Amino acid sequence: MTAAVATVTGEVSGPTRPDPTVLIPPLSPRAELARGALIVVVVLSVSLMLELLVISGLQQRATQQRLFDRFRAELALGTAPTGPTDLNGDVLALGDPVAYMEVPSIGLRQVVVEGTLPSTLFDGPGHRRDTPLPGQEGTSIIMGRRAAFGGPFSRLSDLEEGDPIRVTTGQGTFDYEVLGVRLDGDPAPNPPREGKSRLLLATADGAAFVPKGVVRVDAKLTTEAVGGPARLVTSSSLPAGEQFMASDTGTLFALLLWLQLLVALVAAAVWAWHRWSRAKAWVVFLPPVMLVGILMSNEAARLMPNLL
Repeated sequence: MTAAVATVTGEVSGPTRPDPTVLIPPLSPRAELARGALIVVVVLSVSLMLELLVISGLQQRATQQRLFDRFRAELALGTAPTGPTDLNGDVLALGDPVAYMEVPSIGLRQVVVEGTLPSTLFDGPGHRRDTPLPGQEGTSIIMGRRAAFGGPFSRLSDLEEGDPIRVTTGQGTFDYEVLGVRLDGDPAPNPPREGKSRLLLATADGAAFVPKGVVRVDAKLTTEAVGGPARLVTSSSLPAGEQFMASDTGTLFALLLWLQLLVALVAAAVWAWHRWSRAKAWVVFLPPVMLVGILMSNEAARLMPNLL
C-alpha cells in the first residue's frame, strides 16, 4: 500500500537514513583495551619514523655545528686533544670533539667525536677509543652511521682506490689515500709497518635501516705519522656497546618509564574521548602523546645498532 501511494504521488523511496537519535552501543572493555593498544602502536610507529627520518638528521646537523665551533676554537687555542686525556689530564668525555674529517669525493665534512656508543654516534662519526687518533702511528678506527641521524657515512661504499681523505687533529692535518672498500669476509690488508699510520672507516652494509654486515674502508697516510700517548682503553677492555653494530641496553629502564607515561596518556585520551567533545580530546592530548612518543623513540634508537 505504501509503495502504491509513493508511485501515485511521484515520490521515489531511497535508502533508509540512520536515525541520529539512536545511540551507538559503547565498546566492550576488551574492545576499549584493543583500541588503546592500537593507538599506542600507531603513535610509536609514527614517532619512530619521524625520529629516524627527520628529527634525528636535524638534531645531528645542529650538534655538528656546535662541535665544529668548539673544535675550531680549541685548535686556535692549542687545546685540542692529542690523546685520551685533555691538557689537565682528565679523561675525554664521550662525545668530545677530537678531529675534523673531509672526504671530497663523497661530500663528507664531519667533526669526529670520542667514543662509539650508539648515543655518541647520534652526534657524528666516532673515534674508537682503543685505537690511536688519526695521524698517529697504528690504525685509527672511525665509525659512523649509515642512515639515521644524518647518515654521515651513507656513501662510504662509493669510495674508490686513491680517493683522498683529510683529517685535522690537535697535532696537525693528515692526508690519507683510500686503499679499497671491503665487506665482511673480504681479506684485510696487512697491518701498517712500524712508524706508519692507517685509517679505517666503518659503517653498516646493506640498504638503509636493513643492515647485513659492516662495510670498511682502509686508507693509508701519505704524510709523516706522529707519535701519541698510550691509549687508556684496550681492545680487551673496550665496552661491548662500542664494538661494531653494538647497541646500548643501558637505556631499557628509561625506555620503560617513557612507555608507562605514554600508556597513561593514551588511557586519559580514551577517557576524554567519551567525556569531552572529540575535538577537545584531540587538541588536548595529541601534542603530549606525540612528544612522549618522540622522546621514547629517541631512547629506542639507542637499542638499535650503532652503525645503522
